[in-house]
Amino acid sequence: MLVSFSLENWMSFRGEVTLSMVASRERRHGDRVPRLGKYRARVLPLAVIYGGNASGKSNFFKALSFAKALVVEGTRPDSLIPVEPFRLDAKAAGQPSCFRFELLVDEIIYEYSFAVTRQAVLEEKLVAITSTSEKLLYHRRDGKPNFDDSLARDQFLHFAFKGTQDKQLFLTNSVSQKIDNFRPVYDWFKDTLVLHAPDSRFEPFEPFFDEDDPLYSTMNEMLPLLDIGIAHLGGEELPFENLPLPGPLKTRLLEDVKEGMAVCLRNESIRERFVVTRKNGELIARKLVTYHPNADGTETRFELRQESDGSRRVIDLLPVFLELSAQASKKVYVIDELDRSLHTLLTRRLLEAYLASCSTESRSQLLLTTHDVQLMSQQVLRCDEIWVAEKGSTGASNLISFSEYQDVRYDKDIRKSYLQGRMGGIPLIHLGGTMSNPCSPRKVREDD
Repeated sequence: MLVSFSLENWMSFRGEVTLSMVASRERRHGDRVPRLGKYRARVLPLAVIYGGNASGKSNFFKALSFAKALVVEGTRPDSLIPVEPFRLDAKAAGQPSCFRFELLVDEIIYEYSFAVTRQAVLEEKLVAITSTSEKLLYHRRDGKPNFDDSLARDQFLHFAFKGTQDKQLFLTNSVSQKIDNFRPVYDWFKDTLVLHAPDSRFEPFEPFFDEDDPLYSTMNEMLPLLDIGIAHLGGEELPFENLPLPGPLKTRLLEDVKEGMAVCLRNESIRERFVVTRKNGELIARKLVTYHPNADGTETRFELRQESDGSRRVIDLLPVFLELSAQASKKVYVIDELDRSLHTLLTRRLLEAYLASCSTESRSQLLLTTHDVQLMSQQVLRCDEIWVAEKGSTGASNLISFSEYQDVRYDKDIRKSYLQGRMGGIPLIHLGGTMSNPCSPRKVREDD
């Protein structure tokens, strides 16, 4: 689980900004908030980020994407670190961008942080946090690893550290050197954290379209209930070399798709979806098609490009929500623009179904950005699950939780307050006049 994520000097974020998933004292919907017994803490299963256009919502998503790529894939020896510091302050260009995570991995909380410029990793730290103390596993600074005493005698760790390039994270290099001490944290970034952007072309995918897999029937049982006209999905096998994809992407698939793994590919120029798996060493490609019911009980086959944008979006998202809702799931999904091409009632139904599956023992999480204010209801969400991204007068983005506002009653119409500008995070549009924010950023007037 993600306990918290902080970033500084990244794109539109200048100062340090933190998204905390630690639950407040709010009691509403408490039965679906996971509890970490030995830490005496509760961690939220959901965070919903609102904000006007260009407020920083997608930049927050990109920060998580950057951090995951840097940890899992690293950088090429002849490449710069693709960091993007704040551009509206000349001083920021020469300062590092900083990222800090608190993660729950196998019921242990780790704090992992790093500070980078385009030329080098300046600092990197990994701490194991118990219920009573903190153990600094390593602290990379001034070219030294500063290992914990229990690790300092391991000469291979020192050898691996010396082989870590300036532009590479030690966490990444240690795993590539087959050191298992820190692998659980690396695996969290690699396998647990999943980022889902509206324009993603290549992403890990469970075998929801393999007719021999139980998830296939689950997916097709759900589709008719969503009122999009699709009875079920099917797949038509085609030679991998015939996939209408760029050569570099095919090369990446040949390198990255391992035995038993499945990935989903989207080609939006022809509005198609493909699933690629590797079986017995060979890549197998299947093109997704849909089947619609006829009045006489038969079915008609449709190409996916013949489906609406909303139907294709459901096909992309439904596996995400099914996996999140699985009892043993530990996935952390981050979805940018959840509501794109979806009717608000369908978006709400997907969200409610996921939340209904959550309990005090759950370990899956969903973070999302959206403009859909119809979801902004205390009947669905807790105040500490709602965040607002907004820009200040200097052009720097900030994140504010609704739980920080004073005196938000359980029966208050928070949607109305948000749209009226009383909680920040809305665009100040100047068309034929001027607009100003009608209230201070942390105070809600209860008489409105």
